[in-house]
Amino acid sequence: MTAPTPELEAAIRAAAPRALAALVRRYDVFDQCEDAVQEALLDAFVQWRANGVPEQPVGWLVSVAARRMVDGWRRENARRRRELNDFLRAPSDEFDPDDYREDTDDTIRLLVLCCHPALTPASQIALTLRSVGGLTTAEVAAALLVGESTVAQRISRAKRLIQDAGARFELPTAEEYDVRLRAVLHVLYLIFNEGHTASAGDELQRVDLAEEALRITRLLRHAVGGSGEVTGLLALMMLTHARRDARTGPGGNLIPADRQDRSRWYADEIAEGTRLVEEALRSGAVGPYQLEAAIAAVHSEADSVETTDWEQVAGLYKLLERVDPSPMVTLGAAVAVAMTQGPDAGIAIVERLADDRYLGDHHRRLSVLAHLHELAGRPDLAREHYVAALDRTRNTAEQNYLRDRIAHLIR
Repeated sequence: MTAPTPELEAAIRAAAPRALAALVRRYDVFDQCEDAVQEALLDAFVQWRANGVPEQPVGWLVSVAARRMVDGWRRENARRRRELNDFLRAPSDEFDPDDYREDTDDTIRLLVLCCHPALTPASQIALTLRSVGGLTTAEVAAALLVGESTVAQRISRAKRLIQDAGARFELPTAEEYDVRLRAVLHVLYLIFNEGHTASAGDELQRVDLAEEALRITRLLRHAVGGSGEVTGLLALMMLTHARRDARTGPGGNLIPADRQDRSRWYADEIAEGTRLVEEALRSGAVGPYQLEAAIAAVHSEADSVETTDWEQVAGLYKLLERVDPSPMVTLGAAVAVAMTQGPDAGIAIVERLADDRYLGDHHRRLSVLAHLHELAGRPDLAREHYVAALDRTRNTAEQNYLRDRIAHLIR
């Protein structure tokens, strides 16, 4: 069997989440709908490759998947027949194109469902990539660098928890809206961050994963309109992702910001991201994603690390620490302080994070500490912390970079 063409894969990936959303809206049984869509996708790969993509690909998938569900239910024992007759509404062969227009898409409802508070962040991410991103279980496993069986179990458990929680396929109420939107944004943020800098594996970044997070965030922004935080998150992703080609060299080696060829940054994406930042900051109350995007915009406007407006970056971090305090925010603020007040001022802040449950022993804190000691002219302390960081990262590109820094300081 020949491999599917990129056009066929793109058509299936675009149609699958919308078909799943339409089925869940119709039948409100997430796990069975998801299984039926996966079976319909197998048929689509065969038939669409042979006959071409149908005029209504979403309708085609809904039809095939719904019939599989209905046939399966009808094969069950007679005790359920009466219930099924009341419940089932088998779709006809004809589909109104208006049912599946982009502006009536149910994908956002599906996204909210995948980020249900009953699920762990790991399950939310896996289910979002599978159901909204249209990735196969194998692709989700590859993206997250975990075993396929682990992902399959995670997704299966997530679907069961959603069903047990009685979650409905509907947008959150006004009272729930802010909390549920924050959960969705957090999941998209985590997916993007894993794509930007993979937590493990041979590659520094997973561009495909970052771009999937961007695609879904664009869809969310289109659906919810002028939310400052949604726009801020999209801007943050755009500005960060614009640097992707300059972050690695031959062989995938990590290139730090102060050595990157900024002519390789995508100027058009930076321009769009900057415009989105300005729009987000005008939208009312300022949240963490808007502030992170503003920080990214300041970095993107500079010709070099040295010419960066570090005073402005430090000021934005102060705001961010008030709005959304976290150890990672403090770590970023420490770098800005070091660049404005000297490395020792930054080191003092980083040292205060040593007892933090999450960040205290994390390679990022140790790497920053090593870098600041290097700036302060203490090569022995810098090397000591680089070695400690090396022991704690599982990303090969980061490991190679840390080895290079250690070797440089030994010379």
